[in-house]
Amino acid sequence: MDRVARLASERAVVVFTVSNCSMCHAVTSLLGNLGVNVAVHELDRDPRGREMERELARRLGGGRGAPSVPAVFVGGDLVGGTNRVMALHLAGELVPMLKRAGALWL
Repeated sequence: MDRVARLASERAVVVFTVSNCSMCHAVTSLLGNLGVNVAVHELDRDPRGREMERELARRLGGGRGAPSVPAVFVGGDLVGGTNRVMALHLAGELVPMLKRAGALWL
């Protein structure tokens, strides 16, 4: 979907969420605590949110009922959801990825 791709490329880090998702909050908090200025798009507050949520679920490879949020994009590329972001962080790979994308300078 062009809308997801366009929104995902607007900033160095973009996260698609829904407002009542605790995992979405955890991921955006982690990124914020690292000093990243995250662009957050809450799908439940967007008129085309359902359509974008289906596209994100497809991109994340989830079947029916699989979580489509949070969906984290770094440098316009889909990184993944909560498990992937946390795994990258624990492995020490998230910060270098954010630096390469221009989301962090230090």
